Amino acid sequence: MKTTFSFPHLLASIFALALISLPNFASSSHHDYQEALSKAILFFEGQRSGFLPQDQRQSWRANSALSDGWTYNTDLTGGYYDAGDNVKFGFPMAFTTTMLAWSVIEFGDSMPPNELRNALVAIRWATDYLLKTVSQPNRIFVQVGDPIIDHNCWERPEDMDTARTVYAVDSPNPASDVAGETAAALAASSMAFKSSDPGYSDTLLRNAKKAFELADTYRGAYSDNPDVRGGVCPFYCDFDGYQDELLWGAAWLSRVTQDSGFFDYIQNNGKTLGAEENINEFGWDNKHAGLNVLISKEVLEGNMYTLESYKASADSFMCTLIPDSSSSHIEYTPGGLIYKPGGSNLQHVTSISFLLLVYANYLSRTSQSLNCGNINVSPTTLRQIAKKQVDYILGDNPMGMSYMVGYGDHFPQRIHHRGSSLPSIKDHPQPIACKEGSVYFNSSSPNPNVLVGALVGGPGEDDVYNDDRADFRKSEPTTYINAPFVGVLAYFVANPNPN
Repeated sequence: MKTTFSFPHLLASIFALALISLPNFASSSHHDYQEALSKAILFFEGQRSGFLPQDQRQSWRANSALSDGWTYNTDLTGGYYDAGDNVKFGFPMAFTTTMLAWSVIEFGDSMPPNELRNALVAIRWATDYLLKTVSQPNRIFVQVGDPIIDHNCWERPEDMDTARTVYAVDSPNPASDVAGETAAALAASSMAFKSSDPGYSDTLLRNAKKAFELADTYRGAYSDNPDVRGGVCPFYCDFDGYQDELLWGAAWLSRVTQDSGFFDYIQNNGKTLGAEENINEFGWDNKHAGLNVLISKEVLEGNMYTLESYKASADSFMCTLIPDSSSSHIEYTPGGLIYKPGGSNLQHVTSISFLLLVYANYLSRTSQSLNCGNINVSPTTLRQIAKKQVDYILGDNPMGMSYMVGYGDHFPQRIHHRGSSLPSIKDHPQPIACKEGSVYFNSSSPNPNVLVGALVGGPGEDDVYNDDRADFRKSEPTTYINAPFVGVLAYFVANPNPN
């Protein structure tokens, strides 16, 4: 914190060989994708807010923020802290939830049964909270915690004595972005829970429709509202507009319900809601590339050719990732990592890798490939690109470092994370006040509590990572870096060597 073959098969084979010329630091057959998957899911237990259950595995954490919502006389406990602070930002939390659910929908069959269960538990910790945010008519709660005051303290969540300000948007004031993403999260999650808990699935879907109606009826960005702008900006301002979340929410509701009304919404509103703009971005603020991949499933597998423009945009995005394509424009570091400026770079790496694998599956199921102008690209090639990104994160990089905390022998020790860097309340039960934590923030010692599974922001464009707690752009983990990585790792658990 943001077609079918028209070239000879031989050319595709030559290209696949050329692609493998991206830097190769080590044989990646040594990576234990199942261990990494288990830890990527476990990370979310370290981000939990609220009353923790007895089977809490990140045992250095304890209950926190148990009175959230009291100023509105409502229960807003639970959910996740977004990163290394103690604020519950609704916009990225909803996106995190959507990506965890999409991970289960696409790759749950590749997860060992106990990890599928853990993934569903991680989703439910978020959805139980998101249901609370849309529990009152014509209102959505978008955030709990004043980030300016919170960021001024270095304090454990269990000790929090900062203002737990509640930010709500009441209609007719709009919050199409947060409500639209919440609709997507609840709809996708309803699909993830369909077989294991049909009653809960129905509740999620009913509330997804309600959230979407709120998003669509009162159109506009939540951060344009002066009552919430001071709390959400500049951290999770809506920089890219609310229109993509309307299409994204409708696309998920269409997939889950098969309701022609949502299908018509996507088809009829694409142009007016800017479906063909910013198509090469995907993250908590911009849903376009994910939207296009999601809808492409209906084109490829359901022959819904009236949505062909979405698939064309998905093809275009994929081609930008291919180094030898004439339309390539994604930057790679010298070590081969996808790189976008702005900090927390691994959020782009994990979300793009996720889309590569999902799109590859959609193409391969229909025996299609990708036409990138001068070259033809097979689904296998898309998977190989994703695998290089995963293996880089897990240690095949110039630093020889795993960017997942607790995975491998060499990983970040000084992450920008309050709970991890301060003594556990189990070891140091006395409160550590707002400014008393500064000594721990400024310490050069490793964090005392290992936030197992956390992916940090990652190295710079020169592949260099300095293990520096103060450098939050590189050393801070976030829920939306991890969420798509859950699906990515699940794929490679079942397919460690895509050929």
